[in-house]
Amino acid sequence: MARRRPPPFPARVAAAVFLLLLTPAPTSQLGLGSVIAAWIHGSPPPSPSSPDDTDTATASSGAPAGPRSQEYAALQALKAAVTEDPKGALASWQGANVCAYKGVYCSAPPDGAAAAAAGGAASTVVAGIDLNRANLRGTLPDAVSLLAHLTFLHLNSNRLGGAVPDTLRDLQYLTELDLSNNLFSGPFPASTLLIPSLVYLDLRFNAFSGELPPEVFAKDLDAVFLNNNQFEGQIPDTLWTSPATVITLANNRFTGAVPVAPYEFGAGAGTGGRVREVLFLNNNLTGCVPEALGFLPSIQVLDLSYNALSGHLPGTLSCLSGIEVLNLAHNQLTGELPDLLCDLRRITNLSVSFNFFSGISQRCDRQLGSRGVFDFVGNCVPGRDMQRPQPECDEFPGEGGLSCLRIPGARPAGCGGGDAAGVTIGVGVGVGVGGLPFGLPGAAAGGVVTVTVP
Repeated sequence: MARRRPPPFPARVAAAVFLLLLTPAPTSQLGLGSVIAAWIHGSPPPSPSSPDDTDTATASSGAPAGPRSQEYAALQALKAAVTEDPKGALASWQGANVCAYKGVYCSAPPDGAAAAAAGGAASTVVAGIDLNRANLRGTLPDAVSLLAHLTFLHLNSNRLGGAVPDTLRDLQYLTELDLSNNLFSGPFPASTLLIPSLVYLDLRFNAFSGELPPEVFAKDLDAVFLNNNQFEGQIPDTLWTSPATVITLANNRFTGAVPVAPYEFGAGAGTGGRVREVLFLNNNLTGCVPEALGFLPSIQVLDLSYNALSGHLPGTLSCLSGIEVLNLAHNQLTGELPDLLCDLRRITNLSVSFNFFSGISQRCDRQLGSRGVFDFVGNCVPGRDMQRPQPECDEFPGEGGLSCLRIPGARPAGCGGGDAAGVTIGVGVGVGVGGLPFGLPGAAAGGVVTVTVP
């Protein structure tokens, strides 16, 4: 009887991110609310009691002949590349019946053409490998590409290291690749972007380094997990063109500004339309919070905490009508918290703690404080408890605020619903508005000035 594969990871579920936000920062400081639930994975099916009925080997202990030969060679190469197997996860990987190997899942071929290419004799093929949490030490061999019909490869929570083989690009049916919580290193594995059917990519908790190629976000992926590595440099602006619903970049070494959507001016802008959760926390991002972040139509979780962002918050953040978690804690933000932020109806956790805000209205206290979803400790608000010492507030230069100055105004006209008494326009000095050059004298180069037009 053919072995059934486990159900695929439901990457579109917005609550699937909580466990990826493990330390360095305690979860109590991450400002994560009830929107984020437990990690979701399908359970492997029970092992079949009967051997695979399509095995073509002449003896149960010998190498198979015919269409099984490549699969057998690939699995034996993977076993040989493992130097430590403390749990005996691969003890059953012997003999010709590869479908009886623990952690190996067989099913019908993806299509008739694939079966014909394999020789047409086997009614089942190796469709998946699940060796999660086996604590295997070793490497991932090139020969894994011989598993021509593989649809999922789950190897998380092991001690596999070295580089990810370029031959992964040959796995044309692979939809899920989970290499998280291992010891893989080197630059971003570009071969993963050449896997034609891939929709789920999990590389978190490894030692990958270097810059991210812009093509990462051009790939048609449902989920991109890259947190807890050593990636550096600027985050590509192509992030906002990604079709992914979940993108995690937390706990890396990214620098520079928060990526700005290609179409800064105008609501919606056709970008970021599917993304629901974006995590930038614990990098070294600098500069302003971009106005365009307020026009992400589907965002539910946005975490910019533990960076070095400065200046005033844009009023466009009040356009995030579906936002549930907005974490801006542990930055260098200044000015008064826009009252409009406190009108966010679905917010379950709004944290602006440990910045340098000088004013927070009683309106925010009434609308959010009473619900226990508002955290503004560690700021510079006069007359409020648990604020920074006054000398610390006085000594903070606050120069970043000059290049990110925003003039408070009415709810931006670009927001859906409600009456808009003004139009808020965020302008970078020297950029074009509507195709025309536009500059503001006296502003710092690269700065942003927001003007409210009645």
